[in-house]
Amino acid sequence: AEDHFLWKKRWDRVLSWDFKKPEVRWFEGAELNITENCIDRHISTRGDQTAILFEPNNPEEDAQHISYQELYEKVNKMANVLEAKGIKKGDRICIYLPMIPELAISVLACARVGAIHSVVFAGFSSQALASRIKDASCKMVITADGGYRGSKTIALKDIVDVALESCNSVQSVLVATRTGEEIIMKAGRDFWLKPLLENSSSSGSASPMNAEDPLFILYT
Repeated sequence: AEDHFLWKKRWDRVLSWDFKKPEVRWFEGAELNITENCIDRHISTRGDQTAILFEPNNPEEDAQHISYQELYEKVNKMANVLEAKGIKKGDRICIYLPMIPELAISVLACARVGAIHSVVFAGFSSQALASRIKDASCKMVITADGGYRGSKTIALKDIVDVALESCNSVQSVLVATRTGEEIIMKAGRDFWLKPLLENSSSSGSASPMNAEDPLFILYT
């Protein structure tokens, strides 16, 4: 398996456990970045192959085929945007997006810089969103102007605005364009994602992470 996986540093011990606590640790002492294994290691052999196929809800909207090479560039751009907004290793980011490519790209970009992502289902209420943002002390929210569910649209940004009335940890909100509906942008806090990505570099290196570093927070 080692031949199929990129490690920045080999482990000292594969597995240690204490079932009384309970506590289980894998690959202690190892350093890696999971995105290098999702993306970078495939570039040389299958860079032109499709990594992500986006099939939209609306049959009149075009499907998107994102190759490994394109995904590599998009994730680097997003990672550079996060770092430009002050995101550092260990910071928590709440992702409240519809099922669009930006969702996968955001998750990978968080992992690339070492930030911990918390994906919240884009149908949850502002109260449910606020409780998750507060519990994880999220520094950033990544959302969209709105999302589609069947024939309806959901005003995601409006839900975020209400949620953030009670959350003081969030410093910035990145907004992807999806439905094109009119939304309120709070100066200094809210930023359209598209221009940030357009002005961002498509190259960058992945942060070395310890094997036992947390990758994400998920509330069930």
